[in-house]
Amino acid sequence: MRPLIGVLFLLVLVSFVLSNREPVTVGFWPTDARWDMPLSVALLVAAAVALIVGAVMVWISEFRQRRRARHAEAAVRRLEAELQELQARLHSPPALPPKN
Repeated sequence: MRPLIGVLFLLVLVSFVLSNREPVTVGFWPTDARWDMPLSVALLVAAAVALIVGAVMVWISEFRQRRRARHAEAAVRRLEAELQELQARLHSPPALPPKN
């Protein structure tokens, strides 16, 4: 199923690139830098930059949850070890009092 979705996406992408070959001038405001490129390339570059920025923002926002999960897992391991120790003590034979 995944290869089919990938092929469909690729066909749409190729169709988009071939349909939008008109040249546009792209510039960035605080600088005088300008580039002439096909409209499709300009839009694909803008989409790629937006995707990367969005992915970084999600990664940063998820950092706190990943840290909390690591601390919770460590606490669970510590509590399970303590539980096993207490169960071992509970099931061990009682110590005999010393003989005088």
